Amino acid sequence: MNGFVNVLDVTRRQAHTLTNVGQEAAMETINLYEAKTHLSELVERAAAGEEIVIAKAGRPLARLVPLAKRTTPRPLGFYAGQVWVGPDFDDPLPDDVMRTFT
Repeated sequence: MNGFVNVLDVTRRQAHTLTNVGQEAAMETINLYEAKTHLSELVERAAAGEEIVIAKAGRPLARLVPLAKRTTPRPLGFYAGQVWVGPDFDDPLPDDVMRTFT
């Protein structure tokens, strides 16, 4: 060692080619230790749309991807008229039922 500390710049790493059907042709591969050290930065990059492969000893283990966005709004009232809550919903349970939990 020459006394200097090398700082890892994960934004300028060479992309590792990992191909899967239906996915991007290349994703960046990050070592597990580096991923733990720079997790918040990697999550920000994934949230921005980048896919990152996390590997241990060169073997891919996981893929960090952005969350899928809902393409259509969720319909309100989907179960309208099918579900009801009885007036005794939050009453204490009867003693015979409570005994089954002890």
